[in-house]
Amino acid sequence: MADATDHLWMHFTRMASYAAGEVPTIVRGEGAYVWDAQGRRYLDGLAGLFVVNAGHGRTELAEAAAKQAGELAYFPLWSYAHPKAVELAEKIASLTPGDLNRVFFTTGGSEAVEAAWKLARAYFKRTGRPTKHKVVSRYLAYHGTSMGALSITGLPGIKTDFEPLVPGGIKVPNTNFYRAPEHGDSSEAFGAWAADEIRRAIEREGPDTVAAVFLEPLQNSGGCFPPPPGYFQRVREICDAYDVLLVSDEVICAWGRLGEYFGAARYGYQPDIVTTAKGITSGYAPLGAMIASDRLMEPFLTETGMFAHGVTFGGHPVSCAVALANLEVFAREDLIGHVRANEDAFRTTLEKLTDLPIVGDVRGDGYFYGIELVKDKTTKATFDEAESERLLRGFLSSALFAAGLYCRADDRGDPVVQLAPPLIAGQEQFDEMEQILRAVLTEAWSRL
Repeated sequence: MADATDHLWMHFTRMASYAAGEVPTIVRGEGAYVWDAQGRRYLDGLAGLFVVNAGHGRTELAEAAAKQAGELAYFPLWSYAHPKAVELAEKIASLTPGDLNRVFFTTGGSEAVEAAWKLARAYFKRTGRPTKHKVVSRYLAYHGTSMGALSITGLPGIKTDFEPLVPGGIKVPNTNFYRAPEHGDSSEAFGAWAADEIRRAIEREGPDTVAAVFLEPLQNSGGCFPPPPGYFQRVREICDAYDVLLVSDEVICAWGRLGEYFGAARYGYQPDIVTTAKGITSGYAPLGAMIASDRLMEPFLTETGMFAHGVTFGGHPVSCAVALANLEVFAREDLIGHVRANEDAFRTTLEKLTDLPIVGDVRGDGYFYGIELVKDKTTKATFDEAESERLLRGFLSSALFAAGLYCRADDRGDPVVQLAPPLIAGQEQFDEMEQILRAVLTEAWSRL
């Protein structure tokens, strides 16, 4: 549409890049594919934005939204309830690990992260430890763009325009074993070192000042960093030793992306809080949630107790109805089982690309993978800023899309291509991804 740049301010977009060209406009989706305004079909290799887990074109989800809007389009959760929020909270609590039974609804992931940090601060104030307010998170990790969530985020490049941020954000190394600064010969030793970096950070800051550790089960930004063996178990021990809350940020990793309803279950650890959004509705309506343990709600159950936080559209009736219908699809079609049954085939298909000189590493789990690009596979030499600009933004993103694959080419860490297709995808889609990537990455190498 020629007028897209006249009034529409797109998110995380270099608007000037469309000054002389047309903005790609997606008009329809079905299954694992989307179509643009010219009728061209693309394989959705990113599930929209790690969102459309159940796939596009689910009429039953649209019908659930319409039915709820006709009954009760809106009512707030401020001192009132509505049936779909009650039902969904109960359903979520039945799926979470351990005693994560208290569901605080938001409209998205950043809001869920904000709510979690505020809860951590409020909890410690109400239990007699008011100086515990800081947060530990990892380098390159993305936790959202609102001011608190941005302060937890470990991506310097998206912070500069908005500084000074909320004080109290502490950064520690991530779990990129491919570029391990220590113990590169042992994933177990590297995991122990990375976990102990959290311990050292807490000790440096003072345990009486640290409220929480925010970690994604599998870190998104930087290119899909899985946890080394034993990493989360050691982090849990550290958090318990210093009375620090462990927040599992599962805005991406929950709802089947890793072959479980929650990533914490995939990697065998028990968080105190889970933050989630995206796949909870498969993107058919906006919804997020902070899910807390029973213990964290106790200080707010006194006669005058209140968690003084809320958002107008948190737990919107239509969104809750869509989420319930979405989870019915998950159960009826066993999408979790489908991911577990096909994740090895997805990995194996993507690993075929390691014969290309530009592919340094293929990593991830479930239906969530990153392919790191390098100049030299032997030395793992990466691209400088100018080369990365020319490779990713100047060629790869547009070339992959033109070839029929929507995915993410990202250089917020080392250059990577990220893939997270809808959970309905199978071998046909895996092969299509591999073939397109092979052709485009081969062309990219020839242009270096």
